[in-house]
Amino acid sequence: MQDQLSALLARARADFSALHTRPEFEAAKARLVGPNGGLTTLMKQMGTVPKEQRPALGRLINEAKAQLQALFDTTLRALEDAEIAAQLGPPVDASLPSPDGGPGTHHPLTLVCEEMCRILRKVGFTVADGSEVETEFYCFDALNTPPGHPSRDVKDTFYFPDTARFGNVSRRVDGEKYLLRTHTSSVQIRTMLKHPPPVRIVSPGRTFRRDTTDATHSANFHQLECLYVDKDVTVRDLKALLDYIFASLLGPDTKTRFRPHYFGYTEPSFEVDLSARHLPKVNKEWIEIGGCGMVDPSVYEAVGYDPAAWTGYAFGMGLERLAMMLYGIDDIRYFYQNDLRFLRQFA
Repeated sequence: MQDQLSALLARARADFSALHTRPEFEAAKARLVGPNGGLTTLMKQMGTVPKEQRPALGRLINEAKAQLQALFDTTLRALEDAEIAAQLGPPVDASLPSPDGGPGTHHPLTLVCEEMCRILRKVGFTVADGSEVETEFYCFDALNTPPGHPSRDVKDTFYFPDTARFGNVSRRVDGEKYLLRTHTSSVQIRTMLKHPPPVRIVSPGRTFRRDTTDATHSANFHQLECLYVDKDVTVRDLKALLDYIFASLLGPDTKTRFRPHYFGYTEPSFEVDLSARHLPKVNKEWIEIGGCGMVDPSVYEAVGYDPAAWTGYAFGMGLERLAMMLYGIDDIRYFYQNDLRFLRQFA
């Protein structure tokens, strides 16, 4: 029996050293340990061996099985390495320059943001930027959103621990909390505190709100907000600007309408609906696109403007929703997946 096992192992080493493919490996393995394999046949002979010889024979068979298993593992790893090498192709000379990946392109959200800013620059707006980490004063207090307001609930916004420190964000009041901004309206407050009226700015940027991610919602999204403060500004001016913006971006057939709403920092306030049935995948007559209104006098008082002398309007909208309408995209998550198959469509 020992001679038979030794001969079987010798044949197995010779056979497995000549294998080149996975099917050949499986066939050779079956000839050894399959139902009718060589080792299986020897194991069936255990019943014919005298009882006193069975322990020694069992040890020999177990040793042979262990050697075969090691041979199987080594051969299989070699075949897998050969398959991977074949897929990778010839070795690459690391000293050579990398091949040209072709020209890059802007992200669709960047394209929409830049186009909106271009449209607004034509009518006198300048682009203003601000920190994504804000204090409660800039994000809420100065915008007529007092403590206890739902938007200040810790469950609805991303607050930082009391021990957090941010050198580039100044505190307005000692003990004030830091949070990721829920809107870019904080840029409007910072601008008005630095500059006297008249003011005409557009503030695009990333914002954060606690939300469940699905095809139309995300906890991280982008907003574009505008502020115009001057003498004798009316709702008619606000409506005329919105009509101009959406006609320039989405086409002359685009229509807008106002619906009464509540925002703490504007009075009166409106939801803005958009009608753009000429665009792909727009299957509703009216789609909510943003909010707007005339700046509340309490906001002017918070930044040191005279509410009796100055009037103005503010409005904001999500860039993701605009991009989805403009390009016919039906899932907001595509914007954040960095899938080149998606992004190259906007080259």
